[in-house]
Amino acid sequence: MIDHRHLRVALLGAGAVGSQVAALLLKHGDELADRAGASLQLAGIAVRDVDAPRDVDLPQELFTTDAESLIVGADIVIELIGGIEPARTHLLQAINSGADVVTANKALLATHGSEIFDAADQVGAQVYYEAAAAGAIPIIRPLRDSLAGDRVQRIMGIVNGTTNYILDRMDTEGAEFSDVLAQAQALGYAEADPTADVEGYDAAQKAAILASLAFHTAVPLESVHREGITTITTQMMDAARHAGYVIKLLAVCERLTGQDSPTGEAISVRVYPALVPRSHPLASVHGANNAVFVEAEAAGSLMFYGAGAGGVQTASAVLGDVVSAARRHIAGGVGVGESTRANLPVLPIGHAQTRYQITLEVSDQAGVLAHIAGTLSEGHVSIATVEQTVIAEDGADSGRARLVIGTHKAREQDLSDTVDRLADSDVVERVVSVLRVEGD
Repeated sequence: MIDHRHLRVALLGAGAVGSQVAALLLKHGDELADRAGASLQLAGIAVRDVDAPRDVDLPQELFTTDAESLIVGADIVIELIGGIEPARTHLLQAINSGADVVTANKALLATHGSEIFDAADQVGAQVYYEAAAAGAIPIIRPLRDSLAGDRVQRIMGIVNGTTNYILDRMDTEGAEFSDVLAQAQALGYAEADPTADVEGYDAAQKAAILASLAFHTAVPLESVHREGITTITTQMMDAARHAGYVIKLLAVCERLTGQDSPTGEAISVRVYPALVPRSHPLASVHGANNAVFVEAEAAGSLMFYGAGAGGVQTASAVLGDVVSAARRHIAGGVGVGESTRANLPVLPIGHAQTRYQITLEVSDQAGVLAHIAGTLSEGHVSIATVEQTVIAEDGADSGRARLVIGTHKAREQDLSDTVDRLADSDVVERVVSVLRVEGD
């Protein structure tokens, strides 16, 4: 039997992910030791309530409410508390005590990532966070390491399983948003307060992390444009299906050059529901799964797909980081810092360019289409397709029509200003929806 060096592992948090990490560390300790070259000894688990019921049966003597004492003397600290505080304080304490840290805390990294990484650089520690962006999907290492010699041009990702589950059920079953949300909560996919998911906050945090890695630039969370899915209706789903699209909540991170960027090379980071062609690989991501589609200059198109959430699934990514941290301890040397030296500006969404689908309710009379076409042209928005349907009420002509207008690529600010002018027009009764088209 190989005599391994012993490394003390402190675990902060024993929720759905933390309890699975602890169970797997205890169950597969010998196997992980052989892979890491070090014995991984679970020194303890810091929790708020040692007697709280848990889904996984773990030795009671491991639990403590004294996180600070547990951190001191640990070689590796795993933070799975979530939120900003006390997670931030505990991570900084761990780093300053000489430990490497593993975290799945996207909120903390998206808001205080620079502070955490700078603290690690100062003492030669390493921060591992594979589970912070897409659950079990390995995307952090490919962006940070495998594609470090390439130029990532664009990322499109479905990075929130709750919203993908809701939109998928609305698309495939014609269900209403409120009904599917209730089902998602019953299944444990959505929290009792689903705001972070359905309003796009969770996806925006992950977009900031992915963009920072892909473009070697610190991306503040407040620079990420964010929209949620609460305005998506079954009628919008039907219209998307009719046009050959599916609606997905996307995190889009892209490099802007030339006319797209008035400041030279820059980046755009945004989260919103978008129309995706059914022929695109992201259109086939069903249920609560996640996928990240990466376009790089040399490598071309790559897609990473799998479980974006779930206790045992996310624990897989966490334990991969733990093994990496253990190997670094054995090898010695300082940690590898984050590459953010590109310092590209993050431009507001107004500079982004994409295609759009605009749905309007208008007066059904001569000259209306010409007026709308003229307004779009004046706003530098070019029409690609138009579909008109007369709106009937109680079997009779209502005197109104629905126009679904597909555009060529347009600048977001131009499109937004033009839609405002259309909304104020005498011939437009209502702007039903404006959706971006991505991936075609």
